[in-house]
Amino acid sequence: MGPGGGLKQPQCHEARICMWKYLDVHSMDLIDKAQTTDELKRVLAELFQLQGWESDPRAAILLDLYFYTVQFSREHNFTREQSSAFFAIVKDTHEACVETPLPNVEECYRYFTELLFCHAVRRPPFSIDLFSQEQLALMSDYVVNTYFRHFKLYKYAFTPQVRLDISLSYVGMPEPTAELGELAESVVVPVPPAQEEEADSGTTAPGESPRAPLREYISAQLCQELAQLRLEVEERLRASEEQFNTKLALLEKVPNSPKGGGRGHRK
Repeated sequence: MGPGGGLKQPQCHEARICMWKYLDVHSMDLIDKAQTTDELKRVLAELFQLQGWESDPRAAILLDLYFYTVQFSREHNFTREQSSAFFAIVKDTHEACVETPLPNVEECYRYFTELLFCHAVRRPPFSIDLFSQEQLALMSDYVVNTYFRHFKLYKYAFTPQVRLDISLSYVGMPEPTAELGELAESVVVPVPPAQEEEADSGTTAPGESPRAPLREYISAQLCQELAQLRLEVEERLRASEEQFNTKLALLEKVPNSPKGGGRGHRK
């Protein structure tokens, strides 16, 4: 949340080389020594202060994200440099996702692709040729099918809920104060029996406020406007989700690059 309670707007981040950013040589040594699932999770929990993951849902989600990222690197025989860089790419993408509760899937996906190409093209000091074309396709498919497919779930778990509060002021009417409200609640006016009979018979009591019909009209109009606003928001969310699913489907149809154009693993 920004200053003054305002929402932080989606940001456009600049992709930079992130090898050894979160996992340095010593951290990679500890990860390489961990052979079992429990050992690897324990090492990652110690490196990123997630020891309370068994009782903290957010820490458990982060630990799973880090664990399967390392597992992906192991399954595809990434070098230490490649494993460290891919881990940083996933972590930076996640941090860009959860920096605001507002929709920013397009900004995050653009940032993710720029991070990939920043580690696939030799153009120092702006980018390096750490990954081959085949590895780029593998990493892109993995992150799209795991992280971006559950983008809204990550945002729901790690960002505050957005709530709309509306306050109205009317021209020609004094603003109600807290003291008057407390006084009105504490004072009980006795109602004569004749007025009680009139109220039971459906007639309006003489002491009824003349603003009551205005309040009822404003309340009805406000409910109508809120219902219309809710429908518009739902339609926009549905359109955004359909657009994102279409992009995912197009990405899944893109064939992987030929193996011959890839670069061998580094040692």
